[in-house]
Amino acid sequence: MHRMHLRAQTMASPRMFLAVGMMMMMVIMHSPMVIVGDKIGIGVCYGMVANNLPSATDVISLYKKYNIGKLRLFDPNPDALEALKGSGIDVALGAKNEDIPSIATSTEGAESWFTTNVLPYLSNITFSFISVGNEAIPGEFANDVAPAMSNLQAVLNDHNLNGITVTTAVATMVLGVSYQFSPETKGALADVLSFLSIKGSPLMANVYPYFAYASDPDQVRLDYALFTAKDPVVVDGNLSYHNLFDATVDSFYWAMEKQGVNNVGVAVSESGWPSAGNGGFTTPELASTYNRNFMQHVLNMGGTPKRPGAYIEGFIFAMFNENQKPSGIEQNWGLFYPNMQPVYAVF
Repeated sequence: MHRMHLRAQTMASPRMFLAVGMMMMMVIMHSPMVIVGDKIGIGVCYGMVANNLPSATDVISLYKKYNIGKLRLFDPNPDALEALKGSGIDVALGAKNEDIPSIATSTEGAESWFTTNVLPYLSNITFSFISVGNEAIPGEFANDVAPAMSNLQAVLNDHNLNGITVTTAVATMVLGVSYQFSPETKGALADVLSFLSIKGSPLMANVYPYFAYASDPDQVRLDYALFTAKDPVVVDGNLSYHNLFDATVDSFYWAMEKQGVNNVGVAVSESGWPSAGNGGFTTPELASTYNRNFMQHVLNMGGTPKRPGAYIEGFIFAMFNENQKPSGIEQNWGLFYPNMQPVYAVF
């Protein structure tokens, strides 16, 4: 997860999110603990940047205990994949950024990655996505992302696995000015979007309203970030926005259309709200409110003002507080403590 603390500007329309590249989204729970239930559109990211987490077997048992039907795995961790066998949990699997060049070089490289990390588990795990990297655009591997996606797709086709969606995950920092992607990302994203458009697959986006609010609380209303505004906060032409999440997702749609792509959706690959680390901006109550309201927003399947009714899949970041991340908010995104007790109640 890469997050930029960019100062928010006065919000007149979703296009302003593009103009300032603001970072902004995702989901959960029920009861005093956490029920994410239902495989329609809700999942939780299983991050592992910590030295005090439960065993993978215990973690997957926790997912099952709270009926969390979807899991995002940032890399093909063998212990996690073994624990997922027979669990019935849908898995969005990530290829590590550093593995992208070898996958992009040839179909043989993609076949090798697939044979090691996917093939042994196909009979026991349902893979919904393979994400080629996480926030690899922009970066040293950016131009390798689309070729790697194409090579992996060719391998999946050879194995008659067209049900697995190949995509990549980007941060909102790829949004630039003038209603388009930033200059440093536009070329790589053009190739990615061309691939996704042909396949009819979504682009994954990491969306965090928290950062827009925390960077400029005088201009970004808290109720707009938390899905609690009663009336439209932003009106852009005939589109009215009650929440920052919808405005951010629509900013991706506008930017893709600027690239000439109209048929690519958005799947939210991570989002959430930290429960500590930044004073009154990060409390368990705020995190609970955000995640509860996002869950309802996703499960309502109402789409966004620009794309009403569009299906949006989402993953909350993250299952646990992770103690080897930088101190402060980065260590406090979890729904659970490492002892598997909930960090906060959602209802």
